[in-house]
Amino acid sequence: MKNLTDSKTALIIATLSSFTTPFMFSGMNVALPTLAKEFNLDAITLSWVVSAYALSAAIFLIPFGRLADIYGRKKIFLMGLIIFNLFSLLIVFAPSALFLILLRAIQGVGGAMIFATSTAILISATEPSQKGKALGLNVASVYLGLSLGPFLGGILTGTIGWRSIFYLTVALGIFLIYLTSFHLKGEWAEARGKKFDSIGSIIFSIAFLFLMYGASHLTENYGVIILILGILLFMLFVFWELKYSEPIINLKFFIKNTVFAYSNLAALVNYSATSAVTFLLSLYLQYVKGLDAKFAGTILIAQPVFMAIISPVAGKLSDNIEPKYIASIGMGITVIGLLLFIPINLDTPLFYVIINLVILGIGFGLFSSPNTNAVMSSVTREYYGIASATIGTMRLSGQMLSLGIVMLCFSIFMGRTKIDVEIFPEFIKSLKVIFIIFSGLCIAGIFASLARGKLRNL
Repeated sequence: MKNLTDSKTALIIATLSSFTTPFMFSGMNVALPTLAKEFNLDAITLSWVVSAYALSAAIFLIPFGRLADIYGRKKIFLMGLIIFNLFSLLIVFAPSALFLILLRAIQGVGGAMIFATSTAILISATEPSQKGKALGLNVASVYLGLSLGPFLGGILTGTIGWRSIFYLTVALGIFLIYLTSFHLKGEWAEARGKKFDSIGSIIFSIAFLFLMYGASHLTENYGVIILILGILLFMLFVFWELKYSEPIINLKFFIKNTVFAYSNLAALVNYSATSAVTFLLSLYLQYVKGLDAKFAGTILIAQPVFMAIISPVAGKLSDNIEPKYIASIGMGITVIGLLLFIPINLDTPLFYVIINLVILGIGFGLFSSPNTNAVMSSVTREYYGIASATIGTMRLSGQMLSLGIVMLCFSIFMGRTKIDVEIFPEFIKSLKVIFIIFSGLCIAGIFASLARGKLRNL
């Protein structure tokens, strides 16, 4: 068992890394209209600035999670920090949208290495009775990053320019590299000596890429073909994993461990229904309402601020109360917030938007840390890396599916055109349809959350 100093160090590093990537992600959302103007981008291309990072990270999360279990979580985490920060710096000098999207995709590889290991390191160094509390603080740092991202991102974009967001990200990253290199003692590799399933990893990565890309281009014939190829490759992946002696994902987790399976499904549904909300409202507030980036960012912090307040409390409660009940209540509150966004129009008052964001923040704060606690508590230490990577994959897959729904609706109602006053009615119609879909997904997620079974019976 690691001592208290190791536990505190791991908590500091995990929470700082969990803050940095959401800060960059949400800060970019506020900067998108500025990017669109600078690079002359339409709405669909603009969404790829966000989704290229999320897609890349999601593709590599599972392979890096398993590599971390075998070769060491600290080692993979440190490599991820270096890659993430190097390409954050290179993004500052991106001369075009194509280079920006490409650099964001490579940055996502580093992000995958961080996501796959940070939670696993935290849990490995934390007393079992304190897991929920530690995860609650960790999730709160995610939401603090999401809170300050739009606020500081808006100020930085409005005063210095969007590239300054990445300068700040790099500064935080350098500090994290220092802490990890010189103050995080020991290594965690409970699966050391096991084989790495390289063939399964390749099949999974290609299948995931095809599935996500095809799903976001369903209005085109080639998108349908790519999606079908992705489904076939995913079936091949499942067949391979069931036959291989040391698979990258032990599918028995999903077949026999209902807590693990349904907790991950609930996470996927929840992120699919909520991840694009900030992206959509950033566009709505700046284009339709005519707010500048700083004002829009200030409004958008309402949701993550309440997430940050609620998450530590919910995480601590889940150490003593069955996580599925707390998480399911959170999912139900999230549904209410999404339903209230369906009537949004050109004249919706700002206070209505803020109230709904607060409701969403409370709902997601109640859901996330208990759900993560359920996933991590449902497996043995040998699989902490892959469990952390799996729930990270659910999060990033949900982000990609959420953005895919947005791109699909934009394609149907707006086409490939820049957002301006002439297409505001089509934009509003897109928002209404998107929030209807998101609400339906979240309602289904309540049933997935309740179906997971009781963790305490394991």
